[in-house]
Amino acid sequence: MGAPERDSDESNVAERSSSRGSIVERLRALFGLSGASIRDDIEDALEDDAVAEDFTPYEREMLKNVLALHGLKVSDVMVPRADIVAISIESQLADVLATFRTAGHSRLPVHGETLDDPRGMVHIRDFVDFVASSAEKSILARGQPQGEDPPPGPQFVRVDLSVRLEAAGILRPVLYAPPSMPALDLLVKMQATRTHMALVIDEYGGTDGLVSIEDIVEMIVGDIEDEHDLDENPKIEAVASGVYIADARVGLDHATEITGLELTKCGEQEDVDTIGGLATAFAGRVPIRGEVVISPDKAFEFDILDADPRRLKKLKIRVVAREAVQSQKSEGEA
Repeated sequence: MGAPERDSDESNVAERSSSRGSIVERLRALFGLSGASIRDDIEDALEDDAVAEDFTPYEREMLKNVLALHGLKVSDVMVPRADIVAISIESQLADVLATFRTAGHSRLPVHGETLDDPRGMVHIRDFVDFVASSAEKSILARGQPQGEDPPPGPQFVRVDLSVRLEAAGILRPVLYAPPSMPALDLLVKMQATRTHMALVIDEYGGTDGLVSIEDIVEMIVGDIEDEHDLDENPKIEAVASGVYIADARVGLDHATEITGLELTKCGEQEDVDTIGGLATAFAGRVPIRGEVVISPDKAFEFDILDADPRRLKKLKIRVVAREAVQSQKSEGEA
C-alpha cells in the first residue's frame, strides 16, 4: 500500500516542478530571455528599449522597484532617529492633540523617558474615539438641570484633556525590527500582525529609527501624497552667503532666481526639472545622506541632508566659485 502513495507523492512533486518550470519558461519567452536567473533577466529586459515598449514608464519603474526591494534592508527605508516625531507616555492628552496637529501623522510612537524606552504607539482614531466617548459619558454623569433642554451632541468642552496618555488606555503595540532585517520580511510581518509601525532597534537595545508600512510601499509605487502633503510647497532659503537649504522638489527655475546659479540651463542639459533631479543626474545615481555632489564645472556643490534609496529629500547648495557663475552668465549673454 505504501508504494502507490509514494508514487503519487512523487508524481505531485514532479507535476508542481513541471508547472513551475513552465511558468518560468513562459516568462522567459515573454521577455525574450535566456539567462540562468530570471530576476537578472527581467532586470536586463526592462533596460531593453524593444521589450520596454510593452510597458508604460510608470510600469517599468514599478517593476524595477519591486525587484530592487528584494535587496533592501530595514535600515534603508527607516526614518532616522533624529527625524522621529514621538510623544512621552507621561504627556497629557492636550499635548497629544497638539502633536497630532503639527506632525500630520495618524500614528505616533510613545516612549518613556527617552526613545530608547519604547512603550507602543497611539493612533489618532483611538484618540478621537476616547475623546468622543468621554464627552458622551460626561453628559450622562452630570445630567441636566431641571427644566433645561439637553445640549445637542457631545459636549467636548467637558472632556478633561489633562488626563495622562498612560491613563487613557489607548496605546497599541508596535513591532520591533533589527536594521539588518530585509524590508520585504518586515512588510509581510506588518500585514500578518496588522501592525503598521515598527521601531528599528540596534544591537544595544537603542532606537535607531522608525518604519511605517507606507515607507515600504512607497519604495514600490513612489510618493504617496495626501491632502497635507499637497499643501506643503517645496522651499529654498539662504542660510549664509552663498549657502542655501532646499527641498529636493524645488524647481530649477525658482532655484536659479534665488541662487543666481545657472541651474535651469544645467537641468535642460540633464533633462531634469528639480534640484533633487539635478543632483541625481550629476552623481549618476541616487546619492546617499551625507554625500557631497560637485557640479561638473565645480561652480557649486550639493550636500545631501536627507535621502532614502529611492529619492532625495533635502539638500544644501553651496556656491564654490562665484567666478565660474559669472563666466556662465557671460557665455549665456554672448
